[in-house]
Amino acid sequence: MPVIGGSTRLYAVLGHPVSQVQAPGMLNPLFAELGSDAVLFPVLVPPRDLGDVVRGLQRIGNLDGLLVTIPHKVDVCRYADAVSEAVTLAGSANALRREPDGSWFAENFDGTGFVQGLRAAGIDPAGRRVVLVGAGGAGSAVAAALLTEDIAHLELCDRDEGRVAAVVDRLARRFPGRVSGSTAAPRLEAADLAVNATPLGLSPADPLPFDVTRLPPGAVVADIIMRPKETALLRVAAERGHRVHPGSPMLTHQLGLYRTFFRLDDARCRGAQDHPSH
Repeated sequence: MPVIGGSTRLYAVLGHPVSQVQAPGMLNPLFAELGSDAVLFPVLVPPRDLGDVVRGLQRIGNLDGLLVTIPHKVDVCRYADAVSEAVTLAGSANALRREPDGSWFAENFDGTGFVQGLRAAGIDPAGRRVVLVGAGGAGSAVAAALLTEDIAHLELCDRDEGRVAAVVDRLARRFPGRVSGSTAAPRLEAADLAVNATPLGLSPADPLPFDVTRLPPGAVVADIIMRPKETALLRVAAERGHRVHPGSPMLTHQLGLYRTFFRLDDARCRGAQDHPSH
């Protein structure tokens, strides 16, 4: 357990809901391992209060970073002073870092973490035909990362017509001819990889995000939901003989990225950020 004192540096993870987040259970042990006087804590933030909460947290002088989960990854970008190329491409962020001058820089590691998790499991996305359901903050980041990994084609599906159109338009400019969008049921019959990037599966009462029976034999089914580890989608897919890939590796493979991004190995930055907030 971290020992919290007057010199402790703070990191917050924002979400609604937030009870499912696993980042505190991974980053707080890392802080202890590094001997870093820091703690990551969860913050439950309704969408209507996001601006007030983020601006308030950013004014806390000993708060050095924010992690962001559903449903805030798109809207949180407006509270950054500068963003990475990954954020620009995805239109969403899942980490914000306070810079030495007090400004805030946004990054998105969801896509990189997802792809690294696939590769670590022996699943090479290159050349695959992918159907991805969910064009929110995490979905757009995963979509961008998969296209960067030279998949053959991506079909992005979301019931929100404006959302899917905006993401597809942004990605199509970078990856012409390799991405399409739909607000209808996903066309799964030719998919090599089907990914759920919606919140469906967080609750046992949720319907499946797509119809597994329409997938061809050999298709891989992946979920980005981390808790429960085995969602109903993955259970049904496994029962039908599909290889499944859970959401937890996406976060596991972000841990090293967070370590670098937040400069956790830099003792000067861990202990010398008593500058005025931006």
